Amino acid sequence: MAARTVSRSEALRSPAHIPLRSAQATTTPEQTRVGRIPLSDPRPSVPGGFDAKAFSGEVVPFSVIAFREGHDRIGVHVRLTAPDGSETLHRLEPLNDGTDRWVADIALDARGLWRYRFEAFADDYATWAHAAAVKIDVGVDVEVMTASGAQLFARAAAEKDRPAAERRRLAAAARDLGDADAAVTLEAARSAEFARLFAARPVRSLSSTSDERRILVERTAAGVGAWYEFFPRSEGAKRSKDGTIGSGTFRTAAKRLPAVADMGFDVVYLPPIHPIGRSHRKGPNNTLNAGPNDPGSPWAIGSAEGGHDAVHPDLGTLADFRAFVRAAQKAGLEIALDLALQASPDHPWVHEHPEWFTTLPDGSIAYAENPPKKYQDIYPINFDNDPDGICAEVLRVVEHWIAQGVRVFRVDNPHTKPLWFWEWLIARVNERHPDIVFLAEAFTRPAPLRGLAAVGFQQSYTYFTWRNTKAELEEFLTSLATETADYLRPNLFVNTPDILTEYLQFGGRAAYRIRAALAATAAPTYGVYAGYELYENVARPGAEENIDNEKYEYKLRDFAAAEKSGDSLAPYLRRLNEIRRDHPALRQLRNLAVHWSDDDAVLVYSKHLDAAFTGTGSADTVLVVANVDPHSVRETTVHLDTRIWGVAPGEPFDVEDLVTGQVWTWTDHDYVRLDAFAEPVHILAVKERS
Repeated sequence: MAARTVSRSEALRSPAHIPLRSAQATTTPEQTRVGRIPLSDPRPSVPGGFDAKAFSGEVVPFSVIAFREGHDRIGVHVRLTAPDGSETLHRLEPLNDGTDRWVADIALDARGLWRYRFEAFADDYATWAHAAAVKIDVGVDVEVMTASGAQLFARAAAEKDRPAAERRRLAAAARDLGDADAAVTLEAARSAEFARLFAARPVRSLSSTSDERRILVERTAAGVGAWYEFFPRSEGAKRSKDGTIGSGTFRTAAKRLPAVADMGFDVVYLPPIHPIGRSHRKGPNNTLNAGPNDPGSPWAIGSAEGGHDAVHPDLGTLADFRAFVRAAQKAGLEIALDLALQASPDHPWVHEHPEWFTTLPDGSIAYAENPPKKYQDIYPINFDNDPDGICAEVLRVVEHWIAQGVRVFRVDNPHTKPLWFWEWLIARVNERHPDIVFLAEAFTRPAPLRGLAAVGFQQSYTYFTWRNTKAELEEFLTSLATETADYLRPNLFVNTPDILTEYLQFGGRAAYRIRAALAATAAPTYGVYAGYELYENVARPGAEENIDNEKYEYKLRDFAAAEKSGDSLAPYLRRLNEIRRDHPALRQLRNLAVHWSDDDAVLVYSKHLDAAFTGTGSADTVLVVANVDPHSVRETTVHLDTRIWGVAPGEPFDVEDLVTGQVWTWTDHDYVRLDAFAEPVHILAVKERS
């Protein structure tokens, strides 16, 4: 099925799609901007007029503000044109919150570029039914209401695009109303049968149509996945008798893939795998005095052995890399490769195209800086010098890695490159390869972060790592699910080689458990950097990153021994990923709703998915109740808007803790006790009662 729909309203539900019909021409004067029935603020919408985005199977709320003068009723449709050119019409329903906003949730399954426009019209049956019910109850205009009802039903019965059986039923109703008394007319006005019939095929007049908009539906992996980052050079690295460490290879790193897949991850992200420069090579902990055996930062790309299209000789060959990609695919994993558009002083680009860099007055090339950080081993590219040449070379590099089997690119610091470049590159690549996914590593100001998402990046790093309190998380998660959800897909990484927050440094093991649970349940895409499952939390003094940072040295870890001894978070990560796969509500972004608690450290949110979208025939609801203070035991009452999942306030329902297996009966007000040192987070499935 190309599109599936359901209304947000608890009022009458329309069918999944309804036949196309012609409407009466508008009588709005041509010189006015406003249609006969005004339509405004259509959504989905992206700043700058860019196309909205969704992934295959994502449930998208289509909505618009529509109203008319007086008290007559209106109806609103959204007309969808699928990538294959087929059209469907979907009925919207009012939110009934005083905003005049109309909405319908629609799942778009077919990949490609969809088009949509909103249509508003005078709903003649709804107007008549409302007026008849009100007036006949008090004995006013009974004859007028009966006669106008008969005319309305006769008009509907004459519409040739209605099924024959329906036309006969309407014609009979029109005859019945011809000489009916007040009771018969009132019955027709309040009839559930006629309400459903006219909702599916309304009698319309005075229509208005919005401008056409577009939404790009990409593959599901563009918006859903669990990522795991590791350095291939550390996987299989060994210390020799003289104390030096030899690099791991693609062949040894491939041995780690089954364990990553067993934890339930979908994507393995690799930092740059290219040759590393020698000039100004960084030593341990970002020092400037690298020894002869220090491997340097993978982001200092390029040496005599090659540049962005080569692999580091210590890791193997291009053939070895292709074998690594095949091993990942066999394990059910995709490989995401880092795309870092910068060069070490030894990169071939520096010698062949010095115009691609910034030359200082003394003749030297400017190195990268992010004050107070300095990266003497990295030259940033100047896109104002020979932009055509740079574009052609970057496109060549990306195509080269696509040819090696890469379908996902994690882009390093995209906010330090012009926005136009990313718009051009992503559009050009996706035109040739629609399945390619780009993740923006843009820890920057909101405007450029959102701008990168708007111009085409399929995923984005976010400020999640720095949002730790209940109040911060409520605001942040709500914004992701509503304000930017039409174009920005968050990838909630819990840590990176560069980011070890104070929360993780000082929160102990509870902090690691809490952050993983929040990331895995709050968004359909999240990630962890290797070592997280070992609770690596010692920071380099004065920095928000691990001491002995893996960016500058090999890291020797024994994951299997830690898990065997019970000193690993891997079993918990495995369970989180199982829960994500079992519960389709967690694979959606826009369905997050924040609830309430009496404690300023207890965060409560739900993710609900209507039965029409789960593929199981049953609705799916997951409740998350988290103690975000990793140093305490919290006891409080939580307050839930149970109407979201169809339970009336005060009615009991059962919940199952998906981690511990415990089952409780809850209502909309419930006592919880969350021990940060035991189970700081409840991940609860709402159970359907027979």
